[in-house]
Amino acid sequence: MPHEVALAIDIGATKLAAALVDRDGRLVEHRRCPTRAGPAGADLVWPDLAALVDQTLATTDGHVTGIGVGSAGPLDLALGTVSPVNIPSWRSFPLTEQLSAHTGGLAVSLAGDGICAAIGEHWLGAARGLDDVVVLVVSTGVGGGVIQHGRLHAGRSGNAGHVGHMVVDLDGDPCTCGGRGCVETMASGPSMVAWAVRHGWRCEHPSPSAVELAMAARAGDEVAVAAFERSARALAAGITSVAAAGDVSHAVIAGGVSRASDLLLPPLRRAIGEYARLDFVRGLEVRVCALGSSAGLYGAAALVLDPHRYGAEPKYGSMSMRGRSHSSSARSVTHVPTVHDASPPA
Repeated sequence: MPHEVALAIDIGATKLAAALVDRDGRLVEHRRCPTRAGPAGADLVWPDLAALVDQTLATTDGHVTGIGVGSAGPLDLALGTVSPVNIPSWRSFPLTEQLSAHTGGLAVSLAGDGICAAIGEHWLGAARGLDDVVVLVVSTGVGGGVIQHGRLHAGRSGNAGHVGHMVVDLDGDPCTCGGRGCVETMASGPSMVAWAVRHGWRCEHPSPSAVELAMAARAGDEVAVAAFERSARALAAGITSVAAAGDVSHAVIAGGVSRASDLLLPPLRRAIGEYARLDFVRGLEVRVCALGSSAGLYGAAALVLDPHRYGAEPKYGSMSMRGRSHSSSARSVTHVPTVHDASPPA
């Protein structure tokens, strides 16, 4: 086990994940479990997360530098609280305070999950070596983050780069954020499926997802193909707007929908060519992520391991953990079944 590691945590709508990551970017321990955020299990998210932390930390007796957390938002960096849209029981939830107390005072650094994915791709992935880039995470929702001058641009509240909630259709569908016509209402996996169903797509699966939609598109279904083209145009409008406002040179597409890059990228690049006409945005290049679903974990670790480029002073905690197991410093919790990986998932 490496001498010095960060505990990285990724909190999303469908899964919780924790990992130990060393300074060379090696993911040396990785565990995950479902996010039980529905009405029946809304009060189980924190106990599940605490158990996941316990199990991950129990695998090392080395030096844990601190905790980096990427969470679905919105969030408040100043207060260390999170209010994920898809975790109803967490409204202004004091996540950094809870984690620091649970681990005996470990320092905690917090960022949005999309921002952490952007950091991960910039540190070790498809955006490595780029100075000015926007990363979009296209999955259940649409998140993202912006790197400028080689460093994270988090903005006043820590929510900069939320491309999913840029308005691209003035009379568009209502969004979960309370707005209307956001990129997310057209480009996320669920919104693509909902649009396709409204326009006549039929699927034998009782609860079709973007996976089934992609299979149909590859088989030549016209409505499914149109859903991907519509998503691509919304993403292109958001990316071009970020490029015009922030003068970025590249965009990276991450998240579950990026697995259908064969369907998404050709119309996305065509639409960017149509929208990005000014000289300084005309050469905008689009790449697919390199780190897959582990990008957010790597980014969360970088909040701790490379704070000069990516992090901020932690709000809670100041200790590191040397040569002792986690169980000696925090209360016990009920074991939660997890999926254990020693290496990042494909």
